[in-house]
Amino acid sequence: MSASPADLAREAEAARAEFLEVVAGLNPGQRDAAAFVGEWGVREIVAHLGYWSGNVAEALHHAEQGRAHEFGADEMEVEERNAVVARVAGETDPRTVTTREEAAFNALLDRLRRADPDWLALTLADGETIGHLVQEDGIDHYREHAADLRKAAAGPA
Repeated sequence: MSASPADLAREAEAARAEFLEVVAGLNPGQRDAAAFVGEWGVREIVAHLGYWSGNVAEALHHAEQGRAHEFGADEMEVEERNAVVARVAGETDPRTVTTREEAAFNALLDRLRRADPDWLALTLADGETIGHLVQEDGIDHYREHAADLRKAAAGPA
């Protein structure tokens, strides 16, 4: 049986809580480093997660409007979007970045909790389903970046 929107919302909350726990466990030097994971600091990673959470919330909004098939049709390439998000984050104070990520995540949860379970099977313009997007760009994304932060915090192998 597939996960329901409520199940996915709970899983997303747990994944984000794990990420935030890892961030809280970093020392100030790690949290404030300009390039902690590759070229990104924690600020850029938080902004990145916020952007993609907002993207999933927007896909759910399209489903609510009966327009899921239109979502993402005119989007820029992923790497280009990630670069723009990172650049803007680098020019924004950390508190604002955190507030924006929290708002985007809360919008995702709100839309997910109200979602019709059938929406998860709807196909987006890129051929992926909304359920896949929720899992990949929401839940798995937070876990992936929590793992990246843990690895960077542990230092060179």
